[in-house]
Amino acid sequence: MRNIMLIIEYEGTNYCGWQSQKNVISIQETIEAALEKITGSRPIIYGSGRTDKGVHALGQTANFFTESKIHAEKFAFALNAVLPRDIVIKTSYEVDMNFHARYHAKSKKYTYLILNSRQPTALYRNLAYHVSYCDKLNIDEMRRASQHFLGTHDFTAFMATGSSIRSTVRTIYDINIIEDEDFIKLTYHGNGFLYNMVRIISGTILFAAIGKIDSNEIPKTIATKDRTKVGKTLPAHGLYLEKVLY
Repeated sequence: MRNIMLIIEYEGTNYCGWQSQKNVISIQETIEAALEKITGSRPIIYGSGRTDKGVHALGQTANFFTESKIHAEKFAFALNAVLPRDIVIKTSYEVDMNFHARYHAKSKKYTYLILNSRQPTALYRNLAYHVSYCDKLNIDEMRRASQHFLGTHDFTAFMATGSSIRSTVRTIYDINIIEDEDFIKLTYHGNGFLYNMVRIISGTILFAAIGKIDSNEIPKTIATKDRTKVGKTLPAHGLYLEKVLY
């Protein structure tokens, strides 16, 4: 038996998300079906975490166990030959039998992509959140708002309902906001993120940029865990899992 690690890029538009679910198509089951085609058996593939419907990945990490004799680096080529074009295995290699893509992850990096333009986009319609109600977002205010989230906090106010997570305390190491013509990238690095946490923080930063939220009130909102004082949950299609660090 061998343990193979995959680094995966995908566009989440046509999938229900990462995790296998009944009567819908997921990233996980699509890769598992591709593995069955090339190895003759269908292993369970363990992802570093779930991504929701419409969320994309540039560096999702997963592992699976197999008795196949295929060379570890060749799995990427073999899988890409049978996978749909919106899922790509960037690299594959053998890891220790004890390695688990989820439980051994130390931190993750995410990006939320905003298109700030008067008119929508054809090419990025499923890849960026279009903001047309403000001609020019206040980038300086977005940066000021973002700094309040750095460090270790209880992020209860920035978590969607329905999560059964034990602890809502997380540490955000860094948030960068990068402007590239009409595109604005909000990049996050943290030891972990709650359900919809990046999308809610991004919505709060966006509300600060348009004056709907006073960024100076964000520390109070974090401390009081008041969900009514945060921004809206931005749509899934602007979110990318950039990288998982071990």
